[in-house]
Amino acid sequence: MTDRYAVVGNPVAHSKSPRIHAAFARLTNQDLSYGAILAPRDGFADAVRAFIAAGGRGLNVTVPFKLEAFALAQRRSPRAEAAQAVNTLAFSGEGIFGDNTDGAGLVADLTRNLGLSLAGTRILLLGAGGAARGALLPLLEQRPALLHLANRTADKARALGEEFAGRAAGGCLESGGFAGLAGRSFDLVINATAASLAGEATPLPAGVFAPGSLAYDMMYGGETPFLSAARSQGADRRADGLGMLVEQAAESFLLWRGVRPPTAPVLAELRGA
Repeated sequence: MTDRYAVVGNPVAHSKSPRIHAAFARLTNQDLSYGAILAPRDGFADAVRAFIAAGGRGLNVTVPFKLEAFALAQRRSPRAEAAQAVNTLAFSGEGIFGDNTDGAGLVADLTRNLGLSLAGTRILLLGAGGAARGALLPLLEQRPALLHLANRTADKARALGEEFAGRAAGGCLESGGFAGLAGRSFDLVINATAASLAGEATPLPAGVFAPGSLAYDMMYGGETPFLSAARSQGADRRADGLGMLVEQAAESFLLWRGVRPPTAPVLAELRGA
């Protein structure tokens, strides 16, 4: 019997996950089906239970349900606990297991696809919401020389920084507002804010992008407002988050199927489309 998986969200019709996982299944010879579930905003738990009752094996979770998925999971991975959000659910006789593959997908895209070595680098992470929270632990595990967390509301960045301070080797984690970035430069600047979604660029002082730096937007869709602004401010390299999307999906696939799918051909297919 074909194993069933799906992505659940609201909205969900735009999701590339069915196409990505169909490609993964084809490349790894796995017998599975993968669909999309539009859950009512007040009916996430019921949608999950109905999927389990129908024989579903696992779900990817997208907006706005990642916090509800965290609460629904009976067991969680350490990275899900750190993120306080779940984007992957796996169902078995032991109950509902929750994981968060977003941060691992980001690191995989940066290191495998973009050829970056994060150890010893200076990283600026913009934002203090769920996307930034999910990225913090995987980035800190790469042992950067500095990870500076900046947000429009400085107190929110400082609170998140204090929460993760014990996980930062050698006190490499700093936090504050955008004003404190003046005179600082970084090797990697990651936009984890929702500014690009709103068609806005995050205001950054001149000189933030060091020579040879990479500007990375977690949003995907080509030249986002953040990447356009980074280009004008001298960022030598720029990348959107399509690779992160594919790599986090591969982490979910590995959890469900026990095999890591090749991501390069899938990413090339999506870029070509």
